[in-house]
This record gives sequence, structure tokens and C-alpha cells, in this order.
Amino acid sequence: METEEVRVMVVDDMIDSAETLATLLELNGYTVRAVTSGEEALRVVGDFAPLCVLIDIQMPGLSGHELTRELRLRYGDDIVLVAVTGTGLADDRLSNDFAQFDHYLRKPVELDLLQKLLPVIGK
Repeated sequence: METEEVRVMVVDDMIDSAETLATLLELNGYTVRAVTSGEEALRVVGDFAPLCVLIDIQMPGLSGHELTRELRLRYGDDIVLVAVTGTGLADDRLSNDFAQFDHYLRKPVELDLLQKLLPVIGK
């Protein structure tokens, strides 16, 4: 049985973080595109057509929250958006900030948690 390709975009201004996460995902069979800014993500997302975008929150220029708002305007719920952050969601103000995301993961991203999430997204 052939499995469907799952495209994942990693957006993180820390090049090493973006490339490491992208490599781990590729080694696990995902098609991955890593970009290092929100602006770059907006330029390539249409051509790459990811099913899921993993978005660092605190980036210079276009922040993760701003990128998420723009992706929601363009694609609605057609793309699964996952916040990747070192920030906890303990208070309501922070929880509201993350309302446009489908999921969130804390840094450093635990690959086993991400692997549990991605097969669900791909179905």
C-alpha cells in the first residue's frame, strides 16, 4: 500500500533549529521545506502546498502570530498550523494569542510528540 506524501514546512529564524527539525522529519519520511522567516514562508507556501506548517513564534520581521493570521486569511483551515514555542500557555492572555493555531509544541520539539501529531494531520 502506497502512503500519501505529507508536506511539512518548518519556519524558524534560527537556521540550525529549522534545518535540524527538517532533517529529522525527512528521515521519518516527510517532504519538508525549511524557511527562516515569515516573509519567506509567505513567498513559498503556495508553490510548496504544505499540509502542515510548524511556526516559531518569536521571529524578527513577520512574527509567528502575524504569519499565522496571514496564512488563515489566505488558506483558512486548509493548512494545519502548529506553534513551536518556548512559551507556556498557563494564563488566558497567552492562550488567546494562540487561538489561531491548531496545535502547539514547546521547544525543544520532542520528535515523538510531533510524530504522533503528523499521522493524524495526514489523514
